Amino acid sequence: MHGQTDRRGEVTRSASEGVRRRVWTGLWVGSLLAILGFLVVYPVLMLLLGALTDTNPVVDGFSLRHLSVTNFLTVLVNPNVAEALLNTLIACGGGTAIAVAIGLLFSWIVVRTNTPFKGFIAAASILPLFAPPLVAGVAWTILGSPKTGLINTMFKWIGLDWHVDFYSLWGLVFVFGIYYAPYVYMFTSSALRNMDPSLEEAAEISGASAFATLFSVTFPLIMPAIVSGMLLSFIVMLGIYGIPAVLGAPTNLAVLTTYIFKLTNWSPPLYNTAAAVAIILMVVTGALVFLQQKVLSGRSYTTVAGKAFRPRTLDLGRWRWLTFAIGVVYLFVVVILPSLALIVAGFRKFMFIRDAASLFDMRQYSLMHFNAIFDNPLTLNSIYNAVEVGIITAVVGGTLAFAIGYTIHRTQVTGRRWIDLISTVPVAIPGLVVGVAYLWAWIGIPGGLYGTIWILALAFIARFMPDTVKALSTSFLQIHRELEEAAWVCGRGMFGTIRTIVLPLARPGVIASMTLLFVLAIRELGSSLFLYTSNTMVMSVLLLDYYEGGNLGKTAAFSIVQTILLGVLIGGANWLSRGAAQSSVARTG
Repeated sequence: MHGQTDRRGEVTRSASEGVRRRVWTGLWVGSLLAILGFLVVYPVLMLLLGALTDTNPVVDGFSLRHLSVTNFLTVLVNPNVAEALLNTLIACGGGTAIAVAIGLLFSWIVVRTNTPFKGFIAAASILPLFAPPLVAGVAWTILGSPKTGLINTMFKWIGLDWHVDFYSLWGLVFVFGIYYAPYVYMFTSSALRNMDPSLEEAAEISGASAFATLFSVTFPLIMPAIVSGMLLSFIVMLGIYGIPAVLGAPTNLAVLTTYIFKLTNWSPPLYNTAAAVAIILMVVTGALVFLQQKVLSGRSYTTVAGKAFRPRTLDLGRWRWLTFAIGVVYLFVVVILPSLALIVAGFRKFMFIRDAASLFDMRQYSLMHFNAIFDNPLTLNSIYNAVEVGIITAVVGGTLAFAIGYTIHRTQVTGRRWIDLISTVPVAIPGLVVGVAYLWAWIGIPGGLYGTIWILALAFIARFMPDTVKALSTSFLQIHRELEEAAWVCGRGMFGTIRTIVLPLARPGVIASMTLLFVLAIRELGSSLFLYTSNTMVMSVLLLDYYEGGNLGKTAAFSIVQTILLGVLIGGANWLSRGAAQSSVARTG
């Protein structure tokens, strides 16, 4: 009798616990979906509504009246939009071609050859990723101006009758290509490391030369990685505002991103037209992302099997010094030369350089531009705002990404696929379009987020959510499930297991993800342009303001300040991450 009562009580407690677990799971999934809906779905829907109406959100608020596709038809037949679209395709297409050539060459040099100092070349290959696009654009305006550019000055000094003009479409193509090659490098170098060298050896035994093997076996086998890196670099270039804004402005060269910003600055602002162009840009980007996912999911180019192998190294003989020299030249062009240009412009009193001797006249240099920018209260205010936005983005965005990543990769709850899908959507939305979407979502709501520092932080969290979740997913996948199961057997609940097992072991990845968010938030310009006010101006916006004000010295000086700040932050975060990794190793040991 007592036994039956105990079993009945046990069954009742088990059923009650199951109901409570389902309720908590439902609340957890519902909360994440609600947050993602607030951050991603709502702004995108408001952007679409803005493109389908003719109301001004500032004056009229939001309305479902007069829904039509007139704005889309207007922009599609607008010759200015067609010109901006053509310029965009040429700039991004040409830049992608250069990026593929550079990225593929460096991945082959680093992975497949006996080039000396390969670690140095590998580091040089990804350094451009850390340069803010606007700072890179400013540096190349100093170097490549058709009248006062340092490159033309040096050509004249040497006696060469050469002339470069980076205020052109081809200047834009070149700068895009050299700064976005790391995206191709990262994909292709990884594919080359994982490729079985026996396939190349078989080709050479059959009589194929090393050159023929490279183009008939090696590159075709890593074609998915090449195409994927190519599409990613194209997508990133499509959403960049800073570089075309500074290189294209002197000659009124417009691409889609600069054209959208121009629409919101006209009098009166054409918010509806800007929304329609932004939707078109988002659809193009989304189609490319979909294509990239299809390429990555292909299985017809299998190069990794169960058999163990070591990457093959090709002996280049004396030619290895040529490949080393190529790496040095790339580092000089993308890092050293632009840095020297910023230093010259930042410290030189006046940018008029009569000849090369004048360039080395130390009397022409001073700290006047640095004094001027720090005398401006907006400078310190923008630094404070940028750091504040960066901290909010890193802490809130990192916490949310941890919750999303854990739910996707460590649980089997119903609804996690939807969480994965919605959190991935922003990868297809350029930063500038995120800014327009948040503008539409909040500008017409009095007392809302518009005008606060939070709207910038929330836009950045939404914009970089896919990057953060992806960076964290690697840490989650490295933790074996038996560690969590052991905690559950010992009576720990889910939150206790996360706090005592998962979070300590994933700490290096969490710190790295938060650092990534912080750095991306500090350098983001596209979204900030539409969301800042005079009280919430951040560093990237003030830098663009200095440039548009025509003071190249202040622009260069502030670029140096921003670069040093980013360098210190990245170095500090790297030190913290390394300490956390050692702590985790000690803990697991």
